[in-house]
Amino acid sequence: MDEPDRHGVQVVELLPARPAGDDEACVFEDAQVLHHAEARHLQIRLELGERAAVALEEPVEQVPAGRIRQGLEDAVVVHMRRIGDLKVTCQACENVPVPLYLTEEDVAGLLSPWDALDAVEACFARMAAGVVENRPRYRLRLEAGTLAVMAAADLGLGYAGAKVYAGFREGVRFQVLLFRADAPELVAVLEADRLGQLRTGAASGVAARHLARAGASSLGVIGCGWQADTQVQCIRAALPGLERVVAYCRTERTLREFCERHGAEPGESHRDAAECDVVVTVTSSADPVLRGEWLRDGALVCAVGANDGRRRELDNVVLERASFVCCDSLEDARLESADLVEPVERGVLDWLEVHELQEVVAGETSGRQSNDDVVVFKSNGLAAWDVAVAAAAVERARERGVGRDL
Repeated sequence: MDEPDRHGVQVVELLPARPAGDDEACVFEDAQVLHHAEARHLQIRLELGERAAVALEEPVEQVPAGRIRQGLEDAVVVHMRRIGDLKVTCQACENVPVPLYLTEEDVAGLLSPWDALDAVEACFARMAAGVVENRPRYRLRLEAGTLAVMAAADLGLGYAGAKVYAGFREGVRFQVLLFRADAPELVAVLEADRLGQLRTGAASGVAARHLARAGASSLGVIGCGWQADTQVQCIRAALPGLERVVAYCRTERTLREFCERHGAEPGESHRDAAECDVVVTVTSSADPVLRGEWLRDGALVCAVGANDGRRRELDNVVLERASFVCCDSLEDARLESADLVEPVERGVLDWLEVHELQEVVAGETSGRQSNDDVVVFKSNGLAAWDVAVAAAAVERARERGVGRDL
């Protein structure tokens, strides 16, 4: 048998076989394996002396053939005994890996905030090791909506993937495509709204674990929407010593329901939530919701909500007070973080002063120097986190028999 050529095609010669009559299929004593590249089942060709049998959806017919080359769109046969009129058994096709599909409900049942926290922290460590390549989000205009795409390859984890989502006034639909990093194999397709919520909360949890002041006991949350839930869950997972959660948003009913879900205290203003050891801003506001004068000494600020370059959650005083500023990705921050871009443009901050959280996770820099330092983490969201959390979900799904094959 010849080696595959650059298109992944093999040439074979079959053992002699009994010729078929006019009204019967060819019967082979043995058939050798041909290369299987993509099982689209357009045609199967097997050499029979100076003729070849062609079969699958068409009746068997005899055509002239010498040595047969199988193309990329052909299926192949392994140890096939008979070609029938309408069906061909193809063992190679049966062995092709099938992608897994996970729904929002599947993902929610497979991953806890602790699972997401571990997956994202390990992702930061691999980023620091240089085995992750991340591409910032880009957006395309749709009819009254936006299509966003972001991608990453994590060679340390063994996976690559992309998150694609379409956003309209009536809602957003998220999907993650997960591939093997060492073969042309689509491993899984995941509905990714819950996944994105978990990984965003987990990133703040990683920041809290590494940058919160020693003995931090209170968490303030400004914004009580969908993303705020996992901010509380993941930061609690990272800081089990938290005793109080104070929340604030402008809608009274939303605030009340959020506090009931999380055992939080409702604040009367933004300032009540801001006067905590860890402060999270997770809003859709176009203008700052957190003022630096409200922060207590030693506060950690996790700014999560604004990521399109036109919205800010932090005023300049927050950055002026900060002893240490970091983000998830400098490349991404220069494109999407108005909370950093505008202070840099106004001379309040210099990009040389902005670090990446991976440096802290890997121990390359300490971040906080004292318990009185104000520290800022600007989170935009990375595809590398989506890949890491998606991989964790898929591995658990395989173990537990969750999801369906595509």
